Amino acid sequence: MKKEKWSIKKLEHLKGWLYLLPAMIFLGAFMVYPLIDVFVYSFEEGYNSVAQTFSGIGFYNYAYVLRDPFFLQAVKNTFILVIITVPLSTGIALLISLALSSVTALRKLFQTIYFLPYVTNTLAVGLVFMILFQKTPYTDGLVNLFISWFGGPAVDFITGPYWAKMLVLCLYTIWVVMPFKILILTSALASVDETYYNAAKVDGTGKRRIFTKITLPMISPMIFYLVITGFIGAFKAYSDAVALFGTDLNANGMNTIVGYVYDMLYGDGGGYPSFASAAAILLFSIVLTITCINLLISKKKVHY
Repeated sequence: MKKEKWSIKKLEHLKGWLYLLPAMIFLGAFMVYPLIDVFVYSFEEGYNSVAQTFSGIGFYNYAYVLRDPFFLQAVKNTFILVIITVPLSTGIALLISLALSSVTALRKLFQTIYFLPYVTNTLAVGLVFMILFQKTPYTDGLVNLFISWFGGPAVDFITGPYWAKMLVLCLYTIWVVMPFKILILTSALASVDETYYNAAKVDGTGKRRIFTKITLPMISPMIFYLVITGFIGAFKAYSDAVALFGTDLNANGMNTIVGYVYDMLYGDGGGYPSFASAAAILLFSIVLTITCINLLISKKKVHY
């Protein structure tokens, strides 16, 4: 009898692994193996992609990348983008979600309007932003028209000063990522048990205290999820910059870390998989470190 129970448990255990096998094969082939391969490439010095040969193994690729001014500029741009867009987009999305939750009439229409940028092609949205902000010999653009109404000078936000280009990139990124965050936060607010609110109202608790003591703790897991995914998404930014400033991002000083990796592989000066691999591993290390820090913070701040 014991042998039969043991064999049944073993069979169920094996059955569970068989269910997981397709996912494990997929993850191993398309995530684990490429990561290991990139890690190996990053240490191969003087790698020749045509002959599949290299001159040695060491840290030269990392030293080269960390001294490359284009990479340092890409790191600066990426960190500015992350620091500005993630908190702002999450905060604005939370405010809009609270407003939508308090509206009963036409709520679904407003939700659809706010969600439209998420289903719109990224490059198409970037083209619209470029038209709005770009200064040409024929027109200063719609944004500069508003600035002129207040007596300000026209600014070329696409090919002009660095701060102007970064401003447009941040606004564009916030615009693109906000719909998804609004959708998640609106669903989170709708899932909060009304019993807590009713009990607070009976006690005469103010709206501000209800928000800080009930609403925020109840939706904190969703906020934490959006912050984590926001950090990861912002560090992987590349198509946003291409949509606004074209493919030659180094010349515009607006490249990102992912863009640097792409240029090292396929750009005009590309063909350097070892340098690209080293940059990719550095990006992976940065994202992993920030994610771990957020996980440590979440133990005290997030209520499950």
